[in-house]
Amino acid sequence: MSGDEICLTLPADEAFHGVAHLVLGGLAVRLDLTYENLQDLELALDALLERSSEDGDVTVLVRVGDGAVHTVVGPFSSLRAELEAGDGDALDLRRILAAVCDRVEVEDRDGSQWVELTKTVQTGRRDGG
Repeated sequence: MSGDEICLTLPADEAFHGVAHLVLGGLAVRLDLTYENLQDLELALDALLERSSEDGDVTVLVRVGDGAVHTVVGPFSSLRAELEAGDGDALDLRRILAAVCDRVEVEDRDGSQWVELTKTVQTGRRDGG
């Protein structure tokens, strides 16, 4: 399966984070991802959603292709410093994302920061489900 993409924009309020989990879980089932892959993706998504502004919207874009799940989350007002700071043994956002994702990148778009996570996965279905 390649080229699948889901874009979800929802209020940043914590009450709506479960909707993002439902969408991610549905995609994981469709792709036949392992439970461990799903847990990693959910942990990374939660870590980012916890840092979103409570008074706006947050967009989660999930794209599947080339043996990986690419998740783009934003906008954030300032997240780059937290992701680039090397704070030793502290369990911070940088360490959490590095532990569960293969690549983490921050991109500036229209005065905001967006985070792209890449997680290499093995899918059970390659024929589109």
